[in-house]
Amino acid sequence: MRITVCLTQQRHEPWIEGLRRALPEAEVAAWVPGAPQADHAVVWAPPQAFLDEQPGLRALFNIGAGVDALLGLKLPPRTQVVRLDDAGMSVQMAEYVCHALIRHFREFDFYEAEARAGRWAFRKPRERAEFPVGVMGLGVLGERVARAVAQFEFPVNGWSRSPKAIEGLRCFAGEAEFDAFLGASRVLVNLLPLTEATRGILNRRNLSRLNHGEPGGYLINVARGAHLVEDDLIPLLDGGQLDGAALDVFELEPLPADHPFWRHSKITVTPHGSARTMRAASIAQIAGKIRAIERGEPVAGVVDPKRGY
Repeated sequence: MRITVCLTQQRHEPWIEGLRRALPEAEVAAWVPGAPQADHAVVWAPPQAFLDEQPGLRALFNIGAGVDALLGLKLPPRTQVVRLDDAGMSVQMAEYVCHALIRHFREFDFYEAEARAGRWAFRKPRERAEFPVGVMGLGVLGERVARAVAQFEFPVNGWSRSPKAIEGLRCFAGEAEFDAFLGASRVLVNLLPLTEATRGILNRRNLSRLNHGEPGGYLINVARGAHLVEDDLIPLLDGGQLDGAALDVFELEPLPADHPFWRHSKITVTPHGSARTMRAASIAQIAGKIRAIERGEPVAGVVDPKRGY
């Protein structure tokens, strides 16, 4: 069994060493042009040349949660694309979202500014019931985030492509229930996969429907930058429809130094770090799935190219 590793802007060596320990029966090597045909590949942002040279791949394992960039390439017709189920990312995502939510809800930006000025000041406590949180996307990451938010006793709504029933959440599904979901949510958390159907979904029209169209909405985007129509955000903030936004992902990354998001007082920018891949857990999961495939068994996380996730 041969496994090839093709990681753009990532170090190959720790992944190769880990895979060799986890799969001692396999030959594991970094891909170079002209390399022999492999059975399986572990990749991050591989070039089209890699896929063109590896038409016989049985499975392609992506080391990140999102596979939108991979599905934009021409894949070998018989190759399964397999995403990570979790591998330590869901708890990080829950931490990030809860931190952003609570920082906004408790108005810690205000207290930080007052402390810098040497002022002892208070704000009137807010009611959690007035800050329902809507989570878009109820996959492994989204469900974990929604459950974590619910632990802090915020009302939690969830929206997904197909109907789901999750204890403690008010669940909405499909296009027919999307506007009702937005109206019932004051804080919007985006965890959707990026597909043609979801590209630009965070736009003026949809964000204006938060909180039944009343001012005071808040956006947390931890999915993909292309979900947000960036030109729509600042007018909504300046007009008061939104009170703020915490953004971890952007259309162009790294975010250019002259981008207005850096300087806007109501936007918190982080560098696409809400949930980083945990290498040891990822290698263990990939190794388990490779062994299952070799035994002819089904594995979780196989991507449907038509749906995009």
